[in-house]
Amino acid sequence: MLKVTPLLVSLLVAAACATVSLSAVAAKRTPTFKTSFDCATARLPVEKLVCQDARLAQMDLELSRLYQLALTDQRSVPPPDKVEIDQRFWIATRNQCGTQADIKTCTIRSYAERAHQLRQGSAIARTKDPSRQTEGPLAFRCAGLNALVAATFFTVEPGVVFLAWANNSVALTQAPGNPGGQYAGKDVRGSYRFWQNGSDVLFQVPGSGQMSCAAEPTS
Repeated sequence: MLKVTPLLVSLLVAAACATVSLSAVAAKRTPTFKTSFDCATARLPVEKLVCQDARLAQMDLELSRLYQLALTDQRSVPPPDKVEIDQRFWIATRNQCGTQADIKTCTIRSYAERAHQLRQGSAIARTKDPSRQTEGPLAFRCAGLNALVAATFFTVEPGVVFLAWANNSVALTQAPGNPGGQYAGKDVRGSYRFWQNGSDVLFQVPGSGQMSCAAEPTS
């Protein structure tokens, strides 16, 4: 039978304190941010990432706001009942980012693209925007591209822009140290850059030089 001595008691107390201390440090390293869903029940890798990433948590709240507005828009394209179906499909697709090598980049793109779709299809989602968390889609005509480039911005930190043209699309992140409109990113085809400084807009896609773009009127 183990003999309990003052030394043994001291060692047990010290071990217990160390365990509590390590748990507290771990908790501090993984803060949880407010999201549109309950982070206490988050089980999937993407859900946990959103809960623990300040930028993605903001994007999640904004997307939820846009979605709720689109549901109230009887003129939304697609109509509200289809918007609801599309949202469920989007959540399932977003969760698949958990299988990707770069889960964060995939998740950011997923949120940016869905925000673009909701704002594009609903005038209410575009106009009822007190926080200015998102903007667009704005249209740009770029020299060298036959199709208009649609741009939807997420004003988070760092910022995100989703660009769509013809059958192509890409999500770019605001360049570090450039609080203005300089964004960069890449996909399997190569690197992209997008600059916006007032009315001056430049766009660069893989295999081309910088293209000068001009804003087009939007309805």
